[in-house]
Amino acid sequence: AATGYQSAYIIKEGKTVLGDGGGVCQVSSTLFRAALNAGLPIVARQAHAYRVHYYEEGGFKPGLDATVFGPTVDLKFKNDTPGYILIQTKTDLKNLSLTFEFYGSNDGRIAQITNHKVWDITPPPPALYQDDPTLPKGVVKQVDFDAWGTKASFDYNVTRNGQVLQKTTFFSNFRPWQAVYLKGTL
Repeated sequence: AATGYQSAYIIKEGKTVLGDGGGVCQVSSTLFRAALNAGLPIVARQAHAYRVHYYEEGGFKPGLDATVFGPTVDLKFKNDTPGYILIQTKTDLKNLSLTFEFYGSNDGRIAQITNHKVWDITPPPPALYQDDPTLPKGVVKQVDFDAWGTKASFDYNVTRNGQVLQKTTFFSNFRPWQAVYLKGTL
């Protein structure tokens, strides 16, 4: 908070709670997808604990997300091109969108995401209702949201002139997530 981060939802210790820097994973997921499209090696990437619905909007399938949480969980990719890369961001506040543009010398690489799989789809557990003495009686407040669990994977292949530069399979294991409601007892 002291450096300007606002509170928004984060996944911490098995719960969705308000925390400084919540929402930064929207940036890391967008950057992850841009690095994949550029054919760059992904050095470190971790999926979220559960499926976050807005990472699957626009036709995206589960598993194309990347979470960050300081100081231990990070997204890292490497510039293995022969030159520098300029990364420029564009924000569209009207449409609430962020775009990363990568500029550099084209070395002929071609990146492909193939063989995307989703399996072991599991329904969320039943909703949990907890008494809350700080809320007026009759008030119900949702503090966590349900999500279906699943496993997902995709193959990431980068080639240049028929030579394989990278061949990686990314895995995600999304836990089924329980909705939690607080019931006022005051």
